[in-house]
Amino acid sequence: KRILVTGGTGLVGKAIEKVVGDGEGRPDERWIFVSSRDADLTSSSETKALFERHRPTHVIHLAAMVGGLFKNIRSNLDFWRTNIHINDNVLHSAHEMGVEKVVSCLSTCIFPDKTTYPIDETMIHNGPPHSSNFGYSYAKRMIDVQNRGYSEQHGRRFTAVIPTNVFGPHDNFNIEDGHVLPGLIHKVHLAKQSGSALTVWGTGKPRRQFIYSLDLARLFLWVLREYEEVEPIILSVGEEDEVSIREAAEAVAEAMDFRGELVFDPSKADGQFKKTASNAKLRRYLPGFRFTPFREAVKETCAWFDANYADARK
Repeated sequence: KRILVTGGTGLVGKAIEKVVGDGEGRPDERWIFVSSRDADLTSSSETKALFERHRPTHVIHLAAMVGGLFKNIRSNLDFWRTNIHINDNVLHSAHEMGVEKVVSCLSTCIFPDKTTYPIDETMIHNGPPHSSNFGYSYAKRMIDVQNRGYSEQHGRRFTAVIPTNVFGPHDNFNIEDGHVLPGLIHKVHLAKQSGSALTVWGTGKPRRQFIYSLDLARLFLWVLREYEEVEPIILSVGEEDEVSIREAAEAVAEAMDFRGELVFDPSKADGQFKKTASNAKLRRYLPGFRFTPFREAVKETCAWFDANYADARK
């Protein structure tokens, strides 16, 4: 097997590389991790050339234009256009090259804004997503539509996973444009340096399920090797492990030994209040899978950030 990983230098790609390197790879697998430096995936010709160069038998498709709440609000059209081009080019090149299996990465933000909880895999297309990131959400939903099309028309084994909020080493720790947890880690670092309070954007009340990138990486390997459905599968901790943004901020403060005050700024948008996802389908397949406890994973991520601050803060 020649397994091409797009977005291979990002948060999830680096986690897969580590898990494979730490002994979970197999002798019959050759792993190829590529980034935007190897090809511009918004270009169909560059994408095709990448596939012809590496001739993969399997693809894990992680590459995407991503960002936190405020970047999405500012640039919904850019998120839609960029991701639609990337996804169409990757899936079509995989089809043309006769790739045996593609596993793409979706996001829980694709689910309808107005829905019942917990959300599950059958509910993806039941209504519009939250208005704050509709561009990214609709582009990701279309991967599911294309997967079904390639399966029905050409018999392709193209599927997708839906992780909840991913965090870990090699995350984007940019305060303005990153996701909530890495942004909090960077903010705590700066607050410690300056001796100031930690200001958390929003009320702290929204709730999220966080999945550690190394746990997600192990699950990606299982999906690539074992999961045979076209329908997506949610990869997440259980509903009982959902935490509020306040609890997440407190976990980061504890992990980084921050003793200052926590202040919440309700003038900043909260985004979606919650998007509680069911991992019942995953548990039917893997009842014994053990997730890293949230506070332990936060501690490991904070330690990585501190040790790699010069690169991480960029």
